[in-house]
Amino acid sequence: MRRMKNLITTLALPLLILCSGAQAQKASPREKEYFTQLRKTFVADNAYQTVAFVEQRWRIAGNTGFNESIFHVEKILQQAGYVRETTGETDAVLTYRIEKRPMQRPTWEPVNAQLFIDGESKPLLEFVTNRNMLAINSASTGAAGVTGELVDIGKATDKDLEGKDFTGKILMADGGIGAAYTKAMKVGALGALAYSLPGYTQPEKHVNSIQFQGIRYEPDSTKRKWGILLSTAARKRLKEALAKGLVKLRVVTAARAYASEELTLVANVRGTLKPAERFVFSAHVQEPGANDNATGVGTLAEMARVTAALLKAGKINPQRTITFLWGDEIISTNRYIKDDTLRAKGIKWGLSLDMVGEDVQKTGGSFLIEKMPDPSAIWTRGNDKHSEWGGSPLKESDMFPHYFNDLLLNRCLQESKATGWVVNTNPFEGGSDHTPFLQAKIPGLLMWHFTDVYYHTDGDRLEMVSAEEMKHVGVSALATAYLLSDADGKTAIALINDITGNALVRLQTECALGKANIEKGGDAATEKHILEVWRDWYVAAIGAMEDIPVQSNDKKTAKAIAQAQQKIQEAFTKCTAGW
Repeated sequence: MRRMKNLITTLALPLLILCSGAQAQKASPREKEYFTQLRKTFVADNAYQTVAFVEQRWRIAGNTGFNESIFHVEKILQQAGYVRETTGETDAVLTYRIEKRPMQRPTWEPVNAQLFIDGESKPLLEFVTNRNMLAINSASTGAAGVTGELVDIGKATDKDLEGKDFTGKILMADGGIGAAYTKAMKVGALGALAYSLPGYTQPEKHVNSIQFQGIRYEPDSTKRKWGILLSTAARKRLKEALAKGLVKLRVVTAARAYASEELTLVANVRGTLKPAERFVFSAHVQEPGANDNATGVGTLAEMARVTAALLKAGKINPQRTITFLWGDEIISTNRYIKDDTLRAKGIKWGLSLDMVGEDVQKTGGSFLIEKMPDPSAIWTRGNDKHSEWGGSPLKESDMFPHYFNDLLLNRCLQESKATGWVVNTNPFEGGSDHTPFLQAKIPGLLMWHFTDVYYHTDGDRLEMVSAEEMKHVGVSALATAYLLSDADGKTAIALINDITGNALVRLQTECALGKANIEKGGDAATEKHILEVWRDWYVAAIGAMEDIPVQSNDKKTAKAIAQAQQKIQEAFTKCTAGW
């Protein structure tokens, strides 16, 4: 989860993301029927059992755990009635394929690791209880391990270490293992230890937590060494020992690196009328945790099974294709979009499932929809808040006006209304499988949870997963896809009216914020401009809804769009009168 960005390491913002006062609107008969069928057919324990299988495996692309997870989902698809493609997606209504690509460098998987203070029989850290302690791409030491003097270099820079010889020693550093390992190799050390845990993981409370990290891949096997990640408790123990004098460590590591193929699993429910147009779901398989992202894998597998069951029962009739994709985060989704430009033109919506099954009472996380770039990513105020992941400031030119934000939100609110599920949103931040869609100018959203005290740590295990949370995500995600895959003019008009309600609530919220700021001495022109941007964003978002009906050129839809846009303009004019 969350590549391409550094994590914020302090608890800077409370994670209560209010949906601008959005309320669940009255569901149309078609939508009610979808929710009824989905809640009846989605078996939460199916998703949970898939998580139980996948989370046992330490997964990065190409390794045994990753591939076994792919093949496990393949069996689920086969049992649901999906047939393996032989000539292409037209082979049947329900098809799947496994794409195989040679990897440019060997894959890696951990086997064992132990860290001893020399002379002690009990390890300070060991792989069976700290499965993230061995840095990705570490080499094996041999059964006897290596022994060397421990040197604490803290936050030392390359310049601080320049000219010093640490041959045969083991360096311990503050910060990421990648940087610590690079420093250690420059000065001839046996290997490196590092400590780096973000504040939101509450390391003082969870003293045995370790977040997985990696060191650089070394093509020359004779130069490969190892990196060890430290928990808070292990680091404290080592510092206490150093305070008493010389400390020697024994490190034992075992890992496998080998040539492999990268697998991507793609399943399709072929649309009956416009199969080239599609709704694409994606869930990444790599990363060793349960919530991240075995829950995405398990939820999507059950969603694919449910869709096949409802199709066979005649409860759904997708006229556009629904695609389910499992692979390597960002890489597989990006390739799915870029490898076939004709196919990419037909992708109308992309939805990423990442960390979707958290037991929020245990992890501290909240379910979130990460929105496409809207004005809340520029002016984050009122009840809008970024997650602890954090967002980079956006410009107005970065905006992506589209109805998808509110359309998915409203489906989740329908699930919330019926079940009490807590639904929140956050402004765009990026870093997961929704970003390739957005980079290709395709509407893309992320369903996830944050903040999570176990994020990327070896505490992210099955007991932190909620089967019911996965069901809420799966039901609301599929209801969204079903509505869009067979939408007629009536559905489009109902959705236009639905999202017009969101727009008016947002304008009312921003109007109140603007007036309050002006009363406090704020600049009226600035406040009016913010409201203008929101008005224009929603006018464009609702204008994009002309593509919702499968049968285009719907005059009634066009009329409903024009009326909605007029209401938005009137709300803006009413608010800014006298500003």
